[in-house]
Amino acid sequence: MMRPRIHRTRIYLFWMGFTLLAAMIQTNWPGLLKFQEVTPDIILVFLVYFAIAFGEEWAMFTGLLGGLYLDVAVGTTLGHHVICYVITGYILGRLSTRLISEHAAIKAGAVFMSGFGWGILYMSIQYFQRPQSGMIQPLISNIIPTAFYSAILTPVVFLTLDRIFHRRDYMGGGLQP
Repeated sequence: MMRPRIHRTRIYLFWMGFTLLAAMIQTNWPGLLKFQEVTPDIILVFLVYFAIAFGEEWAMFTGLLGGLYLDVAVGTTLGHHVICYVITGYILGRLSTRLISEHAAIKAGAVFMSGFGWGILYMSIQYFQRPQSGMIQPLISNIIPTAFYSAILTPVVFLTLDRIFHRRDYMGGGLQP
């Protein structure tokens, strides 16, 4: 029986569009999702979804695209967000092959731990660039609440992305030419 050919270009364009839309919401309309001066890291939630659903390649490319947009939009050193997201995506993508990741608590925990790890990596790089800025206070006041808030949004974002990308139906292993 022949299976219909799925146009991968359309899938990749959807993926790129939704990743850029998430980055634009995160940077241009942070007040839309702000709660008690904390905004979620939507790119990180997308990154965790693609790491669990489709592997480390999708997660790394999501981190590259979202991190590049954030670096340009926020005005940080070019590559600061990119390196943090790509490393986080690679590690989580490799770990997701060894985890039973279908339970909602595991997914939310993965988002929280990824957010915390991403924050430590981000603050470490920032601390090495400017030691006078400190590292502990931003970690406690910003990174941990952001990771927690991102973990709370995980079920809604994952359900939406599952509906859009028909999880693993036609994208099974990574980016293919």
